[in-house]
Amino acid sequence: MKFVTFKTSKDEIRAGWICSNGVVDMNLVSKGELPSDLIEFLRGHEQYMQLIEENYMEVESTYSLDEVTLMAPLPKPESFRDFMAFDEHVKNAAKRAGDVLAEEYYEIPVFYFSNNKTICGPGVNVARPKKSKRMDYELEIACIIGKEGKDIKAEDAENYIFGYTILTDWSARDFQMKEMKILLGPAKGKDFATSMGPCLVTKDEIEQFRIEDGRYDMEMTAKVNDVLLSKGNFKNITHSFAKMIERASEDVTLYPGDVLGSGTVGRGCILELGTEVHRFLEPGDYVELEITGLGKLGNTIV
Repeated sequence: MKFVTFKTSKDEIRAGWICSNGVVDMNLVSKGELPSDLIEFLRGHEQYMQLIEENYMEVESTYSLDEVTLMAPLPKPESFRDFMAFDEHVKNAAKRAGDVLAEEYYEIPVFYFSNNKTICGPGVNVARPKKSKRMDYELEIACIIGKEGKDIKAEDAENYIFGYTILTDWSARDFQMKEMKILLGPAKGKDFATSMGPCLVTKDEIEQFRIEDGRYDMEMTAKVNDVLLSKGNFKNITHSFAKMIERASEDVTLYPGDVLGSGTVGRGCILELGTEVHRFLEPGDYVELEITGLGKLGNTIV
């Protein structure tokens, strides 16, 4: 299923899912049996999914897609960890900086905490930071945790995944590079916005693309102003989400609604491609990410 958070013409924020002819408001069609918030839904999703399967799979849409505005599926996730799980991206970025990939990269999946209060959805205008001249996109896939757990082993991690969505990790490269010279960060280089959406796709929907070892044959692309710049594939991930979950949950509890970003797919940003291929982002640019099975996520820079 494809779950969404949306805003009605009355500015009401609701939760539901995409059906063949529109959007189902799950709280409305169930007369309150299902919640109106996706975080709350995730906390009790095993019970709620059973209710949907038994009673609400064939309901008519509540709204057409034209009547609503899709938001980020989780506008305010519980937390947001962003990893660097594609070694091609890390190698390319290191080479651009005149550095090499640390051997420790292959020992542990590393991540940083990003700002979970600046999440935005499809169609939202994303403001370039006032002092930045080197704004970039990063083409990522995100995993959404659906079950509370601590010290989760990689072999059990699949039980804790609810689904996946597209993620744009917006980056102010001039801020980021200066910060990281001080051996801390990224901070303000990643603090201002992250796009997510358009749907939270349940893991069973992408099972058809599974090949092996937590890898999926799912093409990932990024366009700027309708020009294809980045092309990669989820199957080339170095650290699987199972390994990321094991690392993130070590000595720490993960909760329903936590978001884990994959980090950038290889050649999935302008930093890697180089300004000889495309300049950094300017106001007016339209950036669209697409991942097989997950849809398209587009935003305009202002």
